[in-house]
Amino acid sequence: MSLNPQTTPRLIIPSLGGLYAGLSTFAETLLRVVAGGILAVHGSAKIVNPFGASGMVEGLGFYPGAFWSPLLACTEFFGGILIAIGLLTRPASFAGMFVLLVTVYFHWIVKAEGLQGAEKSILWAAILFFFVIRGANAWSVDAKIGKQF
Repeated sequence: MSLNPQTTPRLIIPSLGGLYAGLSTFAETLLRVVAGGILAVHGSAKIVNPFGASGMVEGLGFYPGAFWSPLLACTEFFGGILIAIGLLTRPASFAGMFVLLVTVYFHWIVKAEGLQGAEKSILWAAILFFFVIRGANAWSVDAKIGKQF
């Protein structure tokens, strides 16, 4: 058994290989669009009231809240749109991942909820980390313009 990460294990049902290969770009695009879309929808309320989260961000130690709250709103809303369409995918994903890691800290440490309170943020941060490393795929604006960050 090889520990070489470049080695792909053989499939138990080899005839499924074509299906998996054919759907991999679609699956990755679906994950990107859904993750970006949900992040944008989540941030849409903050865009409508960009100063509404001022107290929450100050409670995390980010002062002044009037600066950080609109930044949070833009990161979630516009970053989500950028991720969904695949434009500046890596920096938008990094910014979203950073926000989510702050929420992990908030739920796990500040509110002392542990894994139960932080699990969704951990999952979302991991999804965005995938796109920080991977970038967008062939079905993205980044690919259409021929440049990625």
